[in-house]
Amino acid sequence: MVIPSVAQKLSLNVPLTSDSAAPRSADFDAVVLPITEVKVGPDIEARFGTGFCLDPSCRFIATNYHVAMLAHPRKINGQTVVHRYLATGPDDEGATLNEGPASPTMKYNSSRDLAIFELRDPLPHRYGLSFYANALRIGQAVEIYAYPKESMIHARKLLQVHGTFQGQTPSGLLAFDYEVSDSRTLRPGASGGIVVDSKTQQIVGVLSAIERSGQAIAFAVPIDSLAEFVSTVQPFLAQSIFPSSKRISPVSADAYAKFVPASTTSLQRRPMEPDEVRALRAKAQVLADNMRDFIAVQTLAWGSEEHVPLVQSQYEVQVLGGYQRFRELPDGKKRLQNVPFPPLTNSMVPGGEWSELPAKVGTDLNLKINQAADVVVNGRSLKVFQYWAGLEDAVCTFKSVNDFALFVVSRVSVAACYGEVWTDENMNILRMSEHLELFGKWKNLQAVVTYGWLNKVDEAPRLVPLTIATQAEYKKKVYWCRGQFTDYRVFATRARLVASVATVRAEQHSSEQGDQPR
Repeated sequence: MVIPSVAQKLSLNVPLTSDSAAPRSADFDAVVLPITEVKVGPDIEARFGTGFCLDPSCRFIATNYHVAMLAHPRKINGQTVVHRYLATGPDDEGATLNEGPASPTMKYNSSRDLAIFELRDPLPHRYGLSFYANALRIGQAVEIYAYPKESMIHARKLLQVHGTFQGQTPSGLLAFDYEVSDSRTLRPGASGGIVVDSKTQQIVGVLSAIERSGQAIAFAVPIDSLAEFVSTVQPFLAQSIFPSSKRISPVSADAYAKFVPASTTSLQRRPMEPDEVRALRAKAQVLADNMRDFIAVQTLAWGSEEHVPLVQSQYEVQVLGGYQRFRELPDGKKRLQNVPFPPLTNSMVPGGEWSELPAKVGTDLNLKINQAADVVVNGRSLKVFQYWAGLEDAVCTFKSVNDFALFVVSRVSVAACYGEVWTDENMNILRMSEHLELFGKWKNLQAVVTYGWLNKVDEAPRLVPLTIATQAEYKKKVYWCRGQFTDYRVFATRARLVASVATVRAEQHSSEQGDQPR
């Protein structure tokens, strides 16, 4: 039996950025940049660090956690910082006290000493490099690029030093010895720079510390740690710059072509479903039920073709009565039945596929399900189930909205649909897709939802939605909306069942009189 690999199938891959990473000899002045924050007051205070373009178009700047905690720039190279992501902190597992030569003592996990600044717009004339995917060899030649602190604030210059890989520390950092260049050494301010393989010019680590005993040894956070961090906070970006990520791509394509069951006559008895399909339905129902008692923050981004997002927003979402409901952030005063359309001429808003698809697979017997051959994704074997429903089955619907400024016309229509469900060996659902067969100006509507495990202290692990990616064509142009879920919280209500009103009155009387001798 041939087991197809779908790790490289990415028909829904609409990246956050362009794919034009530099194919030439890199200009590191366009990749690495200084991060400086100057506070004006009775005493002028300046904080220094280094950052680098994480993505090809340079809308995300990566650096160290300890740099981001020291410097809080509102702008980087003239572009506004709209969000800051931190990979570690004082409550992180494995966090220890760390003291730098020019920074206060901080508690964090040094192997995750990473942070990302998201900018409103990409930095012009800058770009990101690709990342080194292979294991480093002892003695492998590298180049270190950073902006150490100079005597004058505006006199910082890019420093390049040559080094070799010496091994990995017990804490998980990469160790490199390096050569002093023209009396310029790796000093404070260099943190957040990059370590690059001399031959391929690919990034192998993020510079985070130097040996304090005076030896010319530098330490860097490995790329695996950076890939895991980006996959958590920006899963769509991670897929475009770390294609070898161990997670299922949030924009992965289906493993197989559309499934259509063999036609049957109405007089035939419905065949009994195989045990595997019945087990899938049971797991899907459990997943759907678990969606009804948690709250999450859903971040949405809208765009078209392969352009960067044009609009982004955040909402608190939960399922009530089988339907998703939203609360506007950050103040949370306004509650909404649906996510408002963004201020774009043409756009789409994802529905509740993340909660509705498990419910359909779990309970709707009009959905025909077929088990296909297993597939291998990122070296892991997954089960694949295909489903299909015709127009007459009335399983799948979509809502179209036309806004004419003075009035709005909306219409709910039924559509034929098909898709796939991917599970692990224990039938836990990790990915679901849906394709709607539309007739009209909008065509090829499709959605992909990925799920992962939520692990909280004193709570049993549970599957929750991680990402949702939807796209459709309008007049031969692809419009998309991507969402991710974070900040999960479980909500519950408590009730007490009593036998009768007489019992309640008896308890009240007993508490008023106190204990009486018998």
